[in-house]
Amino acid sequence: MAFVIAAPGSNNGKTILSLLLSSWTRRQGKSIQIFKAGPDYLDPQLLSAVSNKPCRNLDLILSGEEWVINSFNGFGCSADCALIEGVMGLFDGIGSSDKGSTADLAKLLNLQIVLILNANSQAGSIAALVKGFRDFDNEINLAGVVLNKVNSQRHKDLLTESLNNINVKVMGCIPNKDSLSIPSKNLGLAPAHELEGLNNLIDIWANSAKKHLDINAFKLLLNSPKSSKDPIKSICNKLRKQNLKKGTKISIVKDKAFHFRYSETIECLEELGLEINEWSILKNKEMPNDTKALLIPGGFPEEFAEEISHCYNSLDSLRNSFGKLPIYAECGGMLILGKYLYDKNGNKHSMTDLLPFNSRRGDLSVGYREIKPLTNGLMINKGKVLVGHEFHRWELDYESNINSQGISNNLNQLDFLWEMKGWGLTTKKEGWGNKYLHASWIHLHWPSSPSIINNFLSKIVTSI
Repeated sequence: MAFVIAAPGSNNGKTILSLLLSSWTRRQGKSIQIFKAGPDYLDPQLLSAVSNKPCRNLDLILSGEEWVINSFNGFGCSADCALIEGVMGLFDGIGSSDKGSTADLAKLLNLQIVLILNANSQAGSIAALVKGFRDFDNEINLAGVVLNKVNSQRHKDLLTESLNNINVKVMGCIPNKDSLSIPSKNLGLAPAHELEGLNNLIDIWANSAKKHLDINAFKLLLNSPKSSKDPIKSICNKLRKQNLKKGTKISIVKDKAFHFRYSETIECLEELGLEINEWSILKNKEMPNDTKALLIPGGFPEEFAEEISHCYNSLDSLRNSFGKLPIYAECGGMLILGKYLYDKNGNKHSMTDLLPFNSRRGDLSVGYREIKPLTNGLMINKGKVLVGHEFHRWELDYESNINSQGISNNLNQLDFLWEMKGWGLTTKKEGWGNKYLHASWIHLHWPSSPSIINNFLSKIVTSI
């Protein structure tokens, strides 16, 4: 029943193996549900485009075991085939532990693992590496390995013989070709909308799978889980009933600058009766005038900072809505609420000037964060403890004094959202908010935290 693609670390080929298998499956006329371990946004976009089904994130730390199990079974049973692409290295979890790792996920779901390795510049030592991963945890079940970036038939024969000597099955050898490499950028893979000729790529990947993988072996692993409950309907049935007026509409920003979001969030909101408007800031149009709340997801606004700065209608619409309707701005979505945004070349561009900061390139901040709200806000109430995820390379330079409570602007008082801490980090206050605003670096997974959706809907009801 399905299986997990894992690796010794990042950049070994997990995604290309996922793409080869999903492309082959699609060209066989079968459907496939792909899952991605961890909080990734970019890999799932490409995997969704190839599979023609939303790729679902399975994140034990962010979403918890119950949601992961229900999501895997509920979404997985909707397709003929299923697979899970792991995250980072097989045993990479919180800090130095394997908590929340790909191995942790495979054990929870009782699934076999296929290990893919970058074999370039390796020979007999590949056996020592694989043996170490196989034997490190006797609770994992290694089905076999796929060797990536194999340089020649001689190289393939040498690697295969080395692994046969330790009784490990070689399930494929992917050649070292440019056509089997995927473009990347500063936070991971390039977004799916930046790839040209996707249908042609699917043909190439499907043919490569047939030629270079042991398809018969993978057929036995690709079977989807048995039927289960719809996870969206299940979570929505647990939520408080809200007196939403029929036809209540919210807007969600979606364009090439802002596109980091979980499909389940939108599906939950629609299941609960909300109508979704997709609003592009880059089209320089006003927000739909029937909008009762706004979500601005993360993305790469720094790559389009100059273009955004000239979208005067869009920015004015944001200014006019500030303090009047609920606004949720996450990570990159928060940056346009500041005064200036510096692009990747160091050029400064004007934003909405609603929050007192400029944002510029800085060090990478990545990891899970435990968050404790300091007040009752748009999304979370004081006393509730949640886990979110932080992942960005831009940082904030504050332009005004900020006291221990928060900041004031010309519209209303804004409080710090929460105290935030992560592994190896000092606890600090982060984010801004009040009953109408939630702006933070932290990505949240709404469907696995019903209190988030309950709070958000209640604020929409009271603001109508």
